[in-house]
Amino acid sequence: MPSTIMGLPAHPLIIHAVVVLIPLAALSAIVVAIWPAARERYASLALGVATVALVAIPLATHTGELLEAHVKRTPLVERHTEMADGLLPFAALLWLGLAVLVFVRWYGAKRNVQWGRYLTVAAAIVAVVGAVASGVQVARIGHSGAAAAWHGVDTSSSGQAARGHR
Repeated sequence: MPSTIMGLPAHPLIIHAVVVLIPLAALSAIVVAIWPAARERYASLALGVATVALVAIPLATHTGELLEAHVKRTPLVERHTEMADGLLPFAALLWLGLAVLVFVRWYGAKRNVQWGRYLTVAAAIVAVVGAVASGVQVARIGHSGAAAAWHGVDTSSSGQAARGHR
């Protein structure tokens, strides 16, 4: 995996896939888990989005490790790195719940199974728990990354006005 894309660090570019796809997968998982009509129509699509998001996480983590070698090590960077390492299990839980929902829908359509209803409820719970945990973790990781990147940078309009009047 290259550390840059067209001369820019790859990490900020790749994390946008995670930042967009994890919340999208989480919202679609919640809808699919609690709304049977949506499950029939969109469970496979939700699983596809969750799959791409799940694959994007190790890519984002890897490019983050490459970028980490080029930035100053601070407690904020350390915290961001540690938090990012915790996203994959939550996203895997989300993916697993959706995968079981899709499997039960597919398998149950071919055969009338008694256990399908119970497995659907269990998978829906797993998907919702994974969705909420993933969504919260992405927000926390994003905030910590922004804090690490922008720490010490004056972004206030008064700071810009003061520099402009010198």
